[in-house]
Amino acid sequence: MVLALLAAAVLLGVLAWFVGAPLRHPAAVEPGGGDERRALDAARDAKYQEIRDTELDYRTGKLSEEDFRAIDRRLRAEAVEILHALDALR
Repeated sequence: MVLALLAAAVLLGVLAWFVGAPLRHPAAVEPGGGDERRALDAARDAKYQEIRDTELDYRTGKLSEEDFRAIDRRLRAEAVEILHALDALR
């Protein structure tokens, strides 16, 4: 009985140590600024959605070709800036 309790206590301690590892070493979990990377990932995804929405607006006739090209050029330039910022974090 005592041996079983001791084994359970050791197992619980080892489990707690592994589960708590990210709390002891948060930089090891997400190198390169996790918050900034998450924000840039979200900005990239939002920019891609804007590009898709603009393409849909053009295909459905809501934008002229001239307006589409100007907006598309600007959105793609912004997307490239975001991708460069993501690359810089690596």
